[in-house]
Amino acid sequence: MPQASSIPLPARHALLKLGRDLALARRKRRISTSDMAARLFVSRDTLWRLERGDATVALGTLATALFVLRLHERLASLAEPSKDELGLTLDEGRLPQRIRRAHS
Repeated sequence: MPQASSIPLPARHALLKLGRDLALARRKRRISTSDMAARLFVSRDTLWRLERGDATVALGTLATALFVLRLHERLASLAEPSKDELGLTLDEGRLPQRIRRAHS
């Protein structure tokens, strides 16, 4: 299991924000912590850890929470190649400057 200190600070901040956003989405849907934990097949403690951005909570628990909240499509497109700005820039940098016709 990764220690909180081994996670880069920007990633840690992203997890904290994700946890807060999940808690807000749950509350907007008026789902209690007991009901949400039951739907996720986890303890309330695990749900609280997820909502606090604990990096040791299983990815499957996160995916299930997103499904329960009807936000799972966002998870599926997190690393979508068409939205990968760095990857697109790197691809563009590899394009040849000139294209020469093959000699017959």
